[in-house]
Amino acid sequence: MTRMIGCLVLCLAFAETASLGGCAAIQRSEARQTEDLLAAAGFHQFPADNAQRINALRTMKPRTITTVSKNGRTYWVYPDPTNCNCLYAGTESNYQEYKRLALQKQIADENLAAAEAAQDAAMDYDMWGPWW
Repeated sequence: MTRMIGCLVLCLAFAETASLGGCAAIQRSEARQTEDLLAAAGFHQFPADNAQRINALRTMKPRTITTVSKNGRTYWVYPDPTNCNCLYAGTESNYQEYKRLALQKQIADENLAAAEAAQDAAMDYDMWGPWW
């Protein structure tokens, strides 16, 4: 009985580790996509390449676009302490371009998903005969 409980605990721990690893991979992929859009919109990348920048990066909410004021101007920033270990910063016009590109990507992704669904629906799987 104790051996069975130990096996169950081990299996649950393995399943949790696998699911967390999958979540981390998805988060990295989403961060990369966001960073690609930010760069395309004209945001500048600032690496956390010294102790002061690394410490500052750790205090910011990761992978979230927020506004900051510097020298009387408003900037949009996106800190990423895990993938690029950097900070993306842009102006109002950069942020508006990012939003336009993000919407354009969302529409393209939705169109692709719809086209794939239509292609799947049009497929006659019965021609392959019984599967089991």
